Amino acid sequence: MRLYLKQKVFSFRDKFTLYDENGHDRYYVEGEVFSFGKKLHIMDTAGNELAMIRQRLMTFLPCYSVEIGGATVAEVVKKFTFFRNEYTIEGLGWTVHGNMFDHEYEIYSGNQIVAQVRKEWFTFGDAYEIEISPNAHFVTALAVVLVIDACLEQQSD
Repeated sequence: MRLYLKQKVFSFRDKFTLYDENGHDRYYVEGEVFSFGKKLHIMDTAGNELAMIRQRLMTFLPCYSVEIGGATVAEVVKKFTFFRNEYTIEGLGWTVHGNMFDHEYEIYSGNQIVAQVRKEWFTFGDAYEIEISPNAHFVTALAVVLVIDACLEQQSD
């Protein structure tokens, strides 16, 4: 499945809409304004929460948990490196390869591609194309992509 994410430039909280190839709304992502640590909710178009991303506080490096149905299914941790971004995805056995600074990367399960992310250039605000494999758990893969984006945003601030 191919989705497009466009972040709102002038927003006081994280708010994204994920569109399909035809421009129809498919999913919404909203952050909490007054919370300790970043919290993002992934919702379907009816407003049902599909997953929650929660930043763990009091850690040396950025660490986020992905919760589905109240249970933690993965933790994404930024590794300590000097010249590139690397992440571990605990609980899934997934790895991330590519250039995270340019939002050009892939997520793998073994040698199978789970998701590919490509930045759309020359747009007002950040826009990305996310392609998720039909074999992957869609919501989990989408949550991991959003965690990496949150880490990059935190690093640029």
